[in-house]
Amino acid sequence: MTTTQATPPHVTSEFSVVDPSTGETIATVPDGGPAEATAAVDSASTAARAWARTPARTRSELLHRAFELMLRDREELAALITKENGKSPADARAEVTYAAEFFRWYGEEAVRTDGAYGPSPAGGARTVVTRRPVGIAALVTPWNFPAAMPTRKIGPALAAGCTVVLKPAAETPLTALAIARLLTEAGVPDGVVNLVTTTDASAVVTTWLEDPRVRKISFTGSTGVGQILLRQAADRVVNASMELGGNAPFVVTADADLDAAVDGAMIAKFRGGGQVCTAANRFYVHATIAEDFLARLGKRVEALRVGASGEIGPLISAKAVSGVTKLVESALAAGARVVARAEIPSDGKGYFFAPVVLADVPADADIVREEIFGPVAPVLTWRDEDELLELVNASEMGLAAYVYAGNLQDALRLGEAIDAGMVGINRGLLSDPSAPFGGLKQSGLGREGAREGLHEFTEIQYLSVDWPTA
Repeated sequence: MTTTQATPPHVTSEFSVVDPSTGETIATVPDGGPAEATAAVDSASTAARAWARTPARTRSELLHRAFELMLRDREELAALITKENGKSPADARAEVTYAAEFFRWYGEEAVRTDGAYGPSPAGGARTVVTRRPVGIAALVTPWNFPAAMPTRKIGPALAAGCTVVLKPAAETPLTALAIARLLTEAGVPDGVVNLVTTTDASAVVTTWLEDPRVRKISFTGSTGVGQILLRQAADRVVNASMELGGNAPFVVTADADLDAAVDGAMIAKFRGGGQVCTAANRFYVHATIAEDFLARLGKRVEALRVGASGEIGPLISAKAVSGVTKLVESALAAGARVVARAEIPSDGKGYFFAPVVLADVPADADIVREEIFGPVAPVLTWRDEDELLELVNASEMGLAAYVYAGNLQDALRLGEAIDAGMVGINRGLLSDPSAPFGGLKQSGLGREGAREGLHEFTEIQYLSVDWPTA
C-alpha cells in the first residue's frame, strides 16, 4: 500500500490486532503476501527517480510538516499505541514525542548532505565526492516502539532521497498506518512510502530481498532473525543495517549516588515494561551497597501500578508472559530470591506480568545470559573491577550499558571498557535522535539517528575531473 491508500483492493485476507491488556480484537488489517510485497516495490520504483531528484529543501519541509502533524495528533497516536502495544499512557505519549523528533531531526539534516572537493596529489585531476541515495529501502520494524521505529528509519531514508517499503510488526500495525496517513497529509508524494501489513513476515521480506530493485534492508529485531536476513542479503550484496538484540548491564559502584542510581534503574529497566532492546537486563551492584540498593529498588517496584492505565502495562502476548515466567522460575531454582514484587490486576484479563526484583542471582543463570524483555531486575554483586568487566563483557551482545559512579572519571573509564555501542553515564535513558544508536558484536551493524543514520541510506560516489596542470 502507498501512503495514500490504506487498503489495497486486491488484498482479500485480513488478520486481527489484539489489545494485550484484554486479549480482545481491536481491529483487522490486510494480510499481505509476496504479491503485495512486489506491488509495494513497483510503487516505490515508479516514484524513486522523481523523489531522488526532489530538492533537499523540499524533502526537508515535508519532514518538518510530518513532525508538526505528529505533535498535533499526539494524544490520538498515544492512545493507539497503548491500545495495540499495551504501553502505559505516559510511555506512549513520550514515544510519540520521541518518534516525531526523527522527522524534525532529519528534516534539518536533509539539507546538509556532505561531500568533498580537492586536487589529486599527482596533479592533472580534481576529485568531487558526493553522496547519492542508496535506492529503494526495505524497512522492517518491531512491535515495542510502533511509532519510533518506523520514523527512525523513514526519516533518514526520505531525507537521503530514498523511497521505502515498510513492514511493521503484525502485533502493532495500526500506529504505522496512522503515520503513513500523516505523511500523505504532509505532502509526501504517492509511492515514496509503501506499507505492507502481514502475518507472513518471512515471505514479504524475502520477496523484497530477492527483488533487484531493492538496494537496502534496515531491520530492527532479534539477532536470530537478523542473521537470517544478513544471509539473504549476502546473495545480492544488499546494503544492510541491523539493530538487533541486547543484554544491557547496569553497573553501580560503591560511591554512586544511590537515589540517582535507583531512579535510573526504574527508567532503564521498567520503561515500556522492560520490553526495550536497551533495557537494563542485569544489575551489577557493588557488594558494600547492594542491600541498600535492593531495599530502595524493591520499595519502588512494590509501589508500581500495574494495569491498562497504570505505570506498567501488559507484555505483548501470552507467549511473552510464558517466556519471562520460565526465566524467573529458572533463576529461583538456581538459588535466586525474590526481594520485591508488584501486584497485577486480579481480573485475569490481559498479558500482565508482575514486576519483580531478584537477588542472589548466579552469574551464569539463564536470566543473566538471555534478554529478558520483561519487568524483571536480576541483581548480582561485585567487588573486583577486573572480574566485573569480565562478567559484563562475557555476553555476545553489546548494544547498551549503564554506569552509575560518584567519580565521573571512574564512570567514563568503566564505560569505555564495556563492550557496548551506547553507555549511559549516570543516566538511565540513552536514545536521542541526534546520537548514533547501535551496538557492537551480535547486537547489530550500522547506526540509526544522528548524521550516521542519514549516511546509512546513501552511497558514496566520486567524480574524477580532468584538470590540466598548465
